[in-house]
Amino acid sequence: MHETERDLLRHHGDVEVAPGMLDFAVNVRGEGPPAWLRERLAAKLAGLGRYPSEAEDLAARRVVAARHGRDPDEVLLLAGGAEGFSLLPRLQPRLAALVHPSFTEPELALREAGVDVQRVILDAPYRLDPALVPDAADMVVLGNPTNPTSVLHPAEHVLALRRQGRLVVVDEAFADATVDEVTGVAEPQSVADLSLPDVLVLRSLTKTWALAGLRCGYALGGPEVLERLKQGRAHWPLSSLQVEAIAACSEPDAVAQSHAQARAIAAERVVMAGLLAEAPVRIALPAFGPFLLLEVRDGELVRKRLRERGIAVRRGDTFPGLSTDHLRVAVRTRDDVVRLVDALRQVCR
Repeated sequence: MHETERDLLRHHGDVEVAPGMLDFAVNVRGEGPPAWLRERLAAKLAGLGRYPSEAEDLAARRVVAARHGRDPDEVLLLAGGAEGFSLLPRLQPRLAALVHPSFTEPELALREAGVDVQRVILDAPYRLDPALVPDAADMVVLGNPTNPTSVLHPAEHVLALRRQGRLVVVDEAFADATVDEVTGVAEPQSVADLSLPDVLVLRSLTKTWALAGLRCGYALGGPEVLERLKQGRAHWPLSSLQVEAIAACSEPDAVAQSHAQARAIAAERVVMAGLLAEAPVRIALPAFGPFLLLEVRDGELVRKRLRERGIAVRRGDTFPGLSTDHLRVAVRTRDDVVRLVDALRQVCR
């Protein structure tokens, strides 16, 4: 069946995975949230007969604000980071520049709302050059670290996109899974802690905490921008469980756990890259996210043959700027990667 541009923009890794497959296509860590988080959510079940309250929302926003050193009115709770993309058209940009290759939901939301969109395609090694973004763009959207390239743009390059009358939207869905491998500093190059009225940061809790089925995230930005995003939003846009999960995952102990997991991911990524170096693929390095971008000859056929062997990988050609020879693979444990490498050696003959 012929795929439309809309089909490509809506494509996500979960459709690559069937029950029982070894999953390299989806970047969620684990099958579900840790026990302490499950217990905390379970404790809220008895109160589901009540509507979520303004007090609960404010309490959660205070926790998120404290986590980033900001004010509660600079926080908007979201039903997953992706909801933030769906709200962007409410800001009514005249021209939105989308830096690609990158997550495609922002472009889809803006296009379907009738917003003029211009793609800024970065060639390998996919480093951000602020000069490539058209001056006429009053909204710029980019990911950091970027899905699927795993590139982490320097904060000063991101902030160099700022212009009078422009809003810079930074998708930091994977920021909490990054760490500077030299210094050990968590969330390097994040701009989430900067209180700037023309920078909007979107964060997701879906990946690190295995909450894909609950949809949890938040936006950080100027109060005026957040108020515009909220206009026309449904009453009670988040459930009590979502609000509780956002607060729980933003508390100091949870943040420390996420940073420890980021260090573990970094170590796994180094091992994974070393093992993949023995396979007939090219790896986009350096990488900072919980995934790697690969390039392989006859990628579409390779992906099909991997699937026949029970291994799911994310196709890359749905990301503007990439081709069917690009595949994205989530960082996994050594045993799983060995299985992937063995399969690649067989199917890439």
